[in-house]
Amino acid sequence: MRTVTLDARQRASWLAHLWKACTQQHHTDLRAVLAPHIPAEAVVIDIGAHAGQFSKLFARMATRGRVYAFEPSAYARSVLTPAMRLNRMGNVTIVPMGLSDHAGERVLHTPLKRRASLGFGIAHLGEKAPGERAMDQDVSVTTLDAFAQDRRLSRLDFIKADIEGWELRALVGGEAALRRFKPALFLEVDARFLPRAGDTPRALFDWLGALGYSAFSVSGLAPAPTFAGDGDYLFLAT
Repeated sequence: MRTVTLDARQRASWLAHLWKACTQQHHTDLRAVLAPHIPAEAVVIDIGAHAGQFSKLFARMATRGRVYAFEPSAYARSVLTPAMRLNRMGNVTIVPMGLSDHAGERVLHTPLKRRASLGFGIAHLGEKAPGERAMDQDVSVTTLDAFAQDRRLSRLDFIKADIEGWELRALVGGEAALRRFKPALFLEVDARFLPRAGDTPRALFDWLGALGYSAFSVSGLAPAPTFAGDGDYLFLAT
């Protein structure tokens, strides 16, 4: 299924999501933390662009650069696309795919919340939990290395990934790009979700450490050599 069919309640939720995406800007408190890693000419990869709040923030920082917003969910893109257009984000390219360690096809699970509203911000590519109710969609995935080669990227400054446990899989598929460009990484690390892909926070920290990355907590940029709890981490190449 490449498209989604919504009932009346879900259509009402979609309008609310679209309004917020078009008229609000979240995450502005992170701008000072991220600014040193996103110059005006930056190339940014937003993995799991969702409704575009981070993509908009990145685009307003990389004014002479390019933001590639990866979003495999048809529902999310139905919000993301008009939000980028209305906000005149001409330096954002929406890529209707996911990123993984291998190219191919996967099933994206969008959880159904109470009253059957779509939890499109917590859609995931991993294994469903027992009893989890979700709307399933067949999606295409590629690798970051294949994308970088196809687009002939000459730089890659920053990667954000918030994909509900698939973060390490997406990074493994971009190992050559990480070694070449050494982009800063802004990652959600959640011990509840990484096992969906057969991964753990320790595996993620160890893998990035082997590539020469050091982790920092976003709050105060304190060094975080080991996993210190669920949340966002900034990984910098040393």
